[in-house]
Formats: sequence, structure tokens, C-alpha cells
Amino acid sequence: MVAGPTARWPATRSPCSAAGGCNPDRTLTRRRITGGSVRVRSGRRPMTRRQLAALTVLCLAVFMVAVDGTVISVAVPAITEELKPSYNQILWIGDIYSFVLAGLLITMGNLGDRVGRKRLLLISSVTFGVASAVAAFAPTPELLIAARVLQGVAGAGLMPSTLALLRTVFTDDAQRMRAVGIWSAAGAGGAAMGPTVAGILLEHFYWGSVLLVNLPVVALIAAVGAWALPEARSQSRQPLDAASVVLSTSGILGVVYGITELAHIGLGHWPPYLALAAGALLLAVFLRRQRQMPMPLLDLTLFAQSRFSAAIVAQTVIVFANVGALFFLPIFLRQVNGFSALQSGLSTLPESLASLATAFNAARLTGRWGQRRAMLVGMAAGGAGLISLGLVIPLSYPAMVVPLMLMGFSFGLVVTVVSDLVLMSASTDRVGAATGISETSFELGNALGIAIVGSLVSLLYLFSTGLPANLTAAGDSGGLTTAMSGATIICGVLVLATTFVVARAVREQAVVA
Repeated sequence: MVAGPTARWPATRSPCSAAGGCNPDRTLTRRRITGGSVRVRSGRRPMTRRQLAALTVLCLAVFMVAVDGTVISVAVPAITEELKPSYNQILWIGDIYSFVLAGLLITMGNLGDRVGRKRLLLISSVTFGVASAVAAFAPTPELLIAARVLQGVAGAGLMPSTLALLRTVFTDDAQRMRAVGIWSAAGAGGAAMGPTVAGILLEHFYWGSVLLVNLPVVALIAAVGAWALPEARSQSRQPLDAASVVLSTSGILGVVYGITELAHIGLGHWPPYLALAAGALLLAVFLRRQRQMPMPLLDLTLFAQSRFSAAIVAQTVIVFANVGALFFLPIFLRQVNGFSALQSGLSTLPESLASLATAFNAARLTGRWGQRRAMLVGMAAGGAGLISLGLVIPLSYPAMVVPLMLMGFSFGLVVTVVSDLVLMSASTDRVGAATGISETSFELGNALGIAIVGSLVSLLYLFSTGLPANLTAAGDSGGLTTAMSGATIICGVLVLATTFVVARAVREQAVVA
């Protein structure tokens, strides 16, 4: 159909026929094209038992990977007491999982396209369970670090496979969008609940319990997934290019390591900059090689689609801003407002609950507004939430609740819309590679948020008081309030600026539930 100023509704097929009667599984679908925008209206079709089982498996997998990114930090004091690691080993225990996960997402997405996404998910889940058991009973810091590396490898195999399989399991547009929303909520809920789960377990059991809790989840994923998940793979049998794998993994690891080290040791030391430069150089060589490959590891043609590029930028920025602000808010509330550990841990609950609720209802919102408008509304809400949070930080905590809910609404909506856009931007042969790009952008936004916002808070505090931020008790707590407020407002302005960029780049293509 050719787009024009207006177009008639095309003839639709009734779910009832003279020969076969009425079939409730059929879906009335209408398309309307107006000024370049496409809107699809689908009837609400219930999920089958097999689809529900598959969705449960995929959500459990992403929930488990997200939980393990945050639980170990809570267990560090107990690990330190028992294993006696050095300071550098403590940092590696906490960070190596995320480093490896981020570095291998693109590679694992491509591997799933070639060997089969179901096969990769099942192998990765079992490997994740084995690594968790080894880590839980590790007698030395070295073995614990090695097991966390293996967990990161397995997690990188799970993440893109879960999202890519959603497209295979849910062929109906409205069903897929609802499934992506639930999947996003599972990931967000896992990251948010990790510290709480760890705290509860550590109250009653030893530190390894935060890892052993993965074992029954892995057993369920393997048992149900073997039955419920369909296999899906690319028709191409071309092997992965080893040089591309090494270049992409090393480059991303260098960048993520450099960013994280800036957060750990500050801006005045040269090793993080060396790691960043080396990582950037390796990635430049990697990108040049991809242009010459017949089946590249990173499909650069995806970025020729304005909606794909804009979606990746939007997700990176919203993750950067939200994670940066929320990572330091509990610390601020403990140091300045005198919150207890439990109170500060629960301080971000309004954001988490709003994010979960929005992700669950993203299909309905996107159906009403369209993908373009939903993404823009989400971005604008995020910018407004961050700016208003920055303005009320000098006040009491109750004033922060509404801004935090706005931020959660933004996060849940944008990440869900982006995930669905990415799924539908790639061909069925390359959907794993596309989801690997999306997951990598999420992890980079996460690392950048902690490092850059942390450095920004430190710089603003230094300018306002003349003291390093770690000397708050000796200095002026009002200075830290000013610094935290200013950094949060700057994040909000960045999100709003990105909203205007996205508005020009993304074309509306909505699915109405």
C-alpha cells in the first residue's frame, strides 16, 4: 500500500466464516497509513499454555542474570571476613561479572543466531548454575573470581537469547509487545530486588547462599525450556570471525573497565584513560573490519535505520541518567539525611514499582500513543523527573517520591519500547545480533552512569566546598546536597536534549493492543 495524506481501511477478514463458523483465535487486524506513520490494531489474543511457559522461562533467565549483577555487593563484607581477599580482589569480585557480560553480549547474540537461540540459552543456563555452585563454595578469592568470570560468560549467552526468542514465540504484534513489557519488568525487578534478596539470605545463611539460590531457577529453566521453547537460528552456517570476536570483546572490556576505574579511583589517575584509549582503538579496528565482512559480527546496516539508531541512543541515555542518579541517592540519604541501611535501600522503591507497573502496561500505552510518541513521552517524563528530583533534593524525602515515580515510568516505558523496536528492526536471521547490540548499550549506559555521574558529583562538591567528596563529615553536608542536586539536574537536561534528537529520528510504527 502506498502512503498518502489519507488512506482507506483495507478490507479485513472476519474471524467468522460460513464454512468454519467463528474462530476466537483469529485476530482482526487493521492498518492505517497517514503521513508516513503506521498503526496496527490487534484484538487481544490470549496466550497459549506453551507461550506462557516459554515467557516464564525467558523472564526467569533475565531475572536471574539481573539479580546476580547486584547481590554480590551486599555479600562483600561476609566474603571479606571469610576469604580475606585483597582490596583489588574485592573490586574484581564485584566488577568482573559485569565486565565479561558486557564484553561478550554482541558475540553471544551472533552465536545464538548460528547455533540456535534455544540451544545457547539452555547451555548457558546450565553453565550459569555450575558457575554459581563453584562460586558459592570457593575456598579462595582467585577461584571465586574465576567462577564469576564463567557466570559472566553464561549471562552473556542468556541475555540476547531471551529477547530474541520472544520474537519467535510471539508472532502476534500485540502479544509480542505485552511479552516484551513483562520481560523488561523481570529484568528491572531483578536488578532492583538483588540487594533485598541478598540481605534476607545473609540474615539467615552464609554468603554463598546468594549464589546457590540460582540452582533451582536454573533447573526450572532447563526443564521447562527444553519443552516450551522453539528452536530458532539463522540459515547461514558461516562461522564466527575469530578476529572480530577478539577485537569486539577486548574493546568493550577496555572501555567498560576504564569507565569503572574512573568511578573507583577518580579522574586524576592515568590507568583508566589508558584502558579507555586502548578499548577505543580496538573498537575502531573492529568497526573497520565489519565493513569488509560478508556476514559481520556487528551489522552496521542496522544503524542506517533511523529508528534503530535513535532507539539505541535513547536507551543508553535513559539508563545512564537513571542509574547514575539512583546509584548515589541512597548513599546521599545515608550521609546527609541520616537514613539507616534499610531505609536508604528502600528509598528507590517508588522508582522500581513505577518501572515495573509501566513495563507491564507498555503494550497498552504504546497501542494508544504509537511507538514514537510513547518513546518521546517516556524520555520527557524521565527528564522532568530527574530535574524535579534535583530541585527537591534539599527538601525531605517525601518530596522525592513523585519525581522518582516519573523516573520509573520513563525507564519502564523507554526500555520496553526500545526492546520491541530492536526486535522488529532486524531480519529473523540477525535478530540475535541486534539484541546483542541493545543489551550492550544497556550495560554501557549502566557503567557510564555510575562513573560519570559519580565524577560529576565529586567535581561539583569540590567546587562548592573546596573539599573532596569523601570528606563530607569534615566539610559541609550542604555542599554534597548542592552537588547531588546539580548532577541530577544536569542528567535531566541531557535526557530532554536527547528527546529532541529522538523526535526527529524515530518514525512512528505502533502496535495497539
